[in-house]
Amino acid sequence: MEQARSQRSKSPVQTADVARELTVERLTIGELAERAHVNRETVRYYERRRLLPRPSRSISGFRVFTDDSVRRLRFIRHAQELGFSLKEIRELLTLRVNSVDTCDRVRERAEAKIADIARKLKSLRHMKEALSELVSACARRGRTKECPILDSLQANGWFKHHDGGDNG
Repeated sequence: MEQARSQRSKSPVQTADVARELTVERLTIGELAERAHVNRETVRYYERRRLLPRPSRSISGFRVFTDDSVRRLRFIRHAQELGFSLKEIRELLTLRVNSVDTCDRVRERAEAKIADIARKLKSLRHMKEALSELVSACARRGRTKECPILDSLQANGWFKHHDGGDNG
């Protein structure tokens, strides 16, 4: 009877908090990994890198994760697919939680990532040209013991000979 009276006297906010707490799903590391489409070692790695908050522990000592951990792991995975490093992802996670001007700051980071990707694409095109030229030289050579590809790699690489750069 007293319990019923105390529940009636609770504010709607407190009741909602209690209801949410009761409905929060508690996940083992295996369940978390499966739902986030990563493996258990990835979860452990992100814990060590502090990309995931420390989970609570069950009475028996097992780590217990929540749905928020699933969302966070998916965020990390999606950010990695877009080329963000773990350091950059940590910054994005911090901005996601702690910043008033979040959108502007995230946009700046995304623009920097786009510029980084453009530099990498330019470098990859340059590597493709170099390899294509070496393969052509190899094809023109006929059957000999000498290999233009191996010779170029041994002689400090194609890049030094063609544009004065040091690519290694």
